[in-house]
Amino acid sequence: MAADAGRWEVVFETQDVSEWRTQVRRLRAERNQIDWSMARMDTLCGRLVHPTTYRLSVFVPGSAPAPTKGNPGN
Repeated sequence: MAADAGRWEVVFETQDVSEWRTQVRRLRAERNQIDWSMARMDTLCGRLVHPTTYRLSVFVPGSAPAPTKGNPGN
């Protein structure tokens, strides 16, 4: 994996399922708000210890290092 391939950035997170559905519907209705091919929706099941959390994240590509030409030692 590249040193800085990128990271997942949280766009929205809630523990309220109705708020989750409303927010996702709103984001889908807004054109060009999110590149859905680069999005991830997670449901983090808390079970008995933590409440269930709903999270929408997008992948943010990292900066790739500039290619080097030749070997500077030659």
